[in-house]
Amino acid sequence: MQKKVQWLWRSLIAFFIAGLVIFSTIALQPSNAAIAPLPDPYLTSGKLAEGEKALSEYLQANPKDDKTRFGLGVIQLMRGTERLMQSLYRYGMSQSPLSNSIPFVRLPIPQNPKPDTITYDALQQVFQGWIDDLSTVRSTLEPIQDQNLKLALRLGLIRLDFNGDGKSDDTEMLWQVFNAVTGMEVTEKDAQQFLIAFDHGDALWLQGYTHVLGAIAEFLRAYDSHELFAACAHLFFQNVDTPHKFLLTSRRKSPEDYSNNFEFFDLIAAIHLSKFPLIEPQRMTTVLNHMKSVIRLSRESWKSILAETDRDREWLPNPKQTSVIPNVRVTNEMLKSWFKSLDETGLILEGKKNLPFWRDSKLTINFAKVFTEPRAFDLVSWVQGTAATPYLEKGKVTDIRVWNEMLDAFGANLFNFVVWFN
Repeated sequence: MQKKVQWLWRSLIAFFIAGLVIFSTIALQPSNAAIAPLPDPYLTSGKLAEGEKALSEYLQANPKDDKTRFGLGVIQLMRGTERLMQSLYRYGMSQSPLSNSIPFVRLPIPQNPKPDTITYDALQQVFQGWIDDLSTVRSTLEPIQDQNLKLALRLGLIRLDFNGDGKSDDTEMLWQVFNAVTGMEVTEKDAQQFLIAFDHGDALWLQGYTHVLGAIAEFLRAYDSHELFAACAHLFFQNVDTPHKFLLTSRRKSPEDYSNNFEFFDLIAAIHLSKFPLIEPQRMTTVLNHMKSVIRLSRESWKSILAETDRDREWLPNPKQTSVIPNVRVTNEMLKSWFKSLDETGLILEGKKNLPFWRDSKLTINFAKVFTEPRAFDLVSWVQGTAATPYLEKGKVTDIRVWNEMLDAFGANLFNFVVWFN
């Protein structure tokens, strides 16, 4: 009996020692399983530079972590938006009835008491900086493959440093930007409850939006708009490098000041001077490629969204899901017409179908050639029709039934849905 006890005791000791050896061996091995940093703490605290650095370093060691990759793309987009706003603040972008009526300009830029004087070249560099930032975001998002991607973010609580003072206070939150751009009246309480679970379809959607914004900026860079800047930049900026100095002294002192209301004449001048020489034609090809990418990514995005079976705080829902946006419903009829419009737009961008010409029903406009064979831009001549002359031909016109079907499916909210759907 004593020998059995001793044998059992020795076995337990041997087992214990073996366990210690195995444990210590595992514990002493170098660990590569770093914990992935979440973007939300950086976004909601306004520490975007720190967040970009942390997530970039993690991705270098874990390049297939698509959740982190998407988070980095969001941070980079917010940093780009922040830089854009800081540039506009630096040059004293003014709040006026005109600027407040233009969605992409209607940003809550604080009043700068000592703005720098903006030159034409400086404004072009602001555009180029935005283009470069969008390209960075796009490069980050493009490799994403994970169909099960899921990242919850409170977008409204993201903080941006509007004026570049190194701080992000309660007045510099994304819900404030959303209100300014859309004209809606979202409250901070609404923003706190607005939690979105972004997924693979949304990652494709965001990538598509970088192409939308990139196309706009590239178009602005393709043409020489010196004359328009000299005559009308004072409508948007406090100090402008212009030969027409009287424009700076004869404008409104504040949005409520109507003693020197010359904006009507300035707007007429803006229409008259929207006649730009083409200086970088290759950018028009880039614009066309951006638009083609928007169509492709929209198809891929909705294909992914339609395959979803969950109902988890959806940004873009399929007809069986509910959106986080209150009182908004996506129907099968909407998506059917949307896919038809994507197909039709794709044919137009490829030059396989043309746009109708409003002055002669026997002629059509080859819209694709506007970008592949670009010329000087003249707004008034386009309205009149003569600017279309180089692109007129007897081609196959787009199917008007496709666009009528869209109007029927989306109704009066067509524009808002198009902006949302991308």
